[in-house]
Amino acid sequence: MNYLNLFGVRYAATDYAEAGRIILQKSLSREPFAVTALAVHGLIESYRNNQLKEQINSIDLVLPDGQPIRWALNVFHQADLRDRVYGPTLMLKLAEQAARAGLSIFLYGSKQETLDRLSTSLRSQFPNLEIAGMQADRFRESTEEERRSDIETINRSGARLIFVGRGCPRQEKWIATHKHDIRGVLIAVGAAFDFHAGTVRQAPMWMQERGLEWLFRFFQEPGRLWKRYLVTNSWFLFLFFKQLIVMPFQRNLSK
Repeated sequence: MNYLNLFGVRYAATDYAEAGRIILQKSLSREPFAVTALAVHGLIESYRNNQLKEQINSIDLVLPDGQPIRWALNVFHQADLRDRVYGPTLMLKLAEQAARAGLSIFLYGSKQETLDRLSTSLRSQFPNLEIAGMQADRFRESTEEERRSDIETINRSGARLIFVGRGCPRQEKWIATHKHDIRGVLIAVGAAFDFHAGTVRQAPMWMQERGLEWLFRFFQEPGRLWKRYLVTNSWFLFLFFKQLIVMPFQRNLSK
């Protein structure tokens, strides 16, 4: 697998099949392992915050979530990625594989109502899937006692795949901090919990394929998301075109 630098973040140039195979292998061996599907928002947050960038780069597998990430890797590195590795889709593919392999999962984050609906949805799609446990988000920093209790609960459950839906970048910070404490693969999947629980609508496929999912989500929650998308999308476009301009000069210097 190739690892490619995009604005300071170490992305894996991979696809669903390869990422799924690696994650399942790590879950069987119970090695400490962390995965995140990182889209533009997370990339730009890390670009603007060196501490967060270090945490994200300590995650074992940073997947190219979001079409703009895929396009940028293809333009700057000739990665030839035919598709992104989208967190919500990855979650369903892994749940299906876990059900077939008899591996249990744990759901960490979001509201209890969302977790209840999510677990019902997953069991409906994958009747053999074992959900070993769930823990709702507290939407604040956990105390040391709560932190230890969460780790113990997850480890005691025996779950091999721990899906984390706490929102970016909180989920990335959490999996980077705890990957050596938990005996399973930690997988940050962003808005997947809400999408699969049916509490938030997903963008139509034609918008997803054209990199317009952010616009669909913006119209759903303009009050919450306008600043995020204004800032992160503007930064991404600035960095993208800046890199595009300097690329010819960098190639000449390397000759």
